Amino acid sequence: MTKTGIMVCGHGSRDIDAVTEFQSVADGIRDRLPQYDVDSGFLEFATPIISERLEALRLRGNERIIAVPGMLFAAGHVKNDLPSVINTYAAKHPDLEVVFGRDLGMDMSLVRAAGDRIKQALDDAGGDVPVSQTLLVVVGRGASDPDANSNIAKVCRLLWEGLGFGWAQVAYSGVTFPLVEPALEHVTKLGYKRIVVFPYFLFTGILVRRIYHYVDEVAARHPDIEFIKAPYLNDHPLVLDAFAARVEEAINGDNHMNCQLCKYREQVLGFEADVGLPQESHHHHVEGIGSSKLSDEDFDPTAHVHTGHDHSRENGHSHSHSHSHDLKQDHSHEHDKSAHHHHPYPHEDHPLGPRSMLKK
Repeated sequence: MTKTGIMVCGHGSRDIDAVTEFQSVADGIRDRLPQYDVDSGFLEFATPIISERLEALRLRGNERIIAVPGMLFAAGHVKNDLPSVINTYAAKHPDLEVVFGRDLGMDMSLVRAAGDRIKQALDDAGGDVPVSQTLLVVVGRGASDPDANSNIAKVCRLLWEGLGFGWAQVAYSGVTFPLVEPALEHVTKLGYKRIVVFPYFLFTGILVRRIYHYVDEVAARHPDIEFIKAPYLNDHPLVLDAFAARVEEAINGDNHMNCQLCKYREQVLGFEADVGLPQESHHHHVEGIGSSKLSDEDFDPTAHVHTGHDHSRENGHSHSHSHSHDLKQDHSHEHDKSAHHHHPYPHEDHPLGPRSMLKK
């Protein structure tokens, strides 16, 4: 039997709490899948980096490695950066089978986990306000990929309808719009006396801190409205179930990414210039930088999301694979690499975003 290793690929963060939570989830995946050799690493801002842990898996005798993105949706990191890092490693070891699993994506296990977090927040808040008279705000990470952003809207609708909220609003922490503060200000005009804000994030970090910060700011301006901050997903058991399912998909050959709305393959409205861009990563300069403990004094809500690069131009990431995740295959979009350009996000000057949660 082929010895198989599992590589859980995290984004990484400057916030040590986020790194610790990721490691906790990786440990949970290891517990769920004891039949496999499970390891983990980070794309940027934390150690160990992914290539180092891939090498560790190979040196431990694994003949096949399943690399699973520790990320909710497929935007630039999953479509470009992770495949670039993993392809680069796989090319150096042609006798090693490397398969790239898909993102967590739209999964009812995750929606149920999100519902549990929201119900937990409502139970903790108490009171007698019916859910039908409560407004829900679901906050996503935000990307320059409209396919990933649209998934947050779908999650929001499933939670809205499934839990019976009176109304719901989608917001994003950066890159796209509406950002958290203008979205919250907008919903205060709708007449609801209770608003639940749920960050659809796996882990804590600077962005989650900012989301909660703006909830507090808007709440202070509207004392007649009760704002409830729901906890993010973290290591909910159903999250671990979803990760385990992605591993089994990749191993059993049922490993599909949603390419129907991918801006690199189809002419998505407003993003037509991105079709066929070559695939490459721009994260090499922040690999292994490391994390630090962020105190309340360190937290600056006006700081940029990342200092390493401008996510408002994240759609300049390149892309040339066909989304077949067996990395031993060489599938690519036909593209003249000499003509590679970084296309700007088409709505980068939108008044409700999208650069980051910055104060005006």
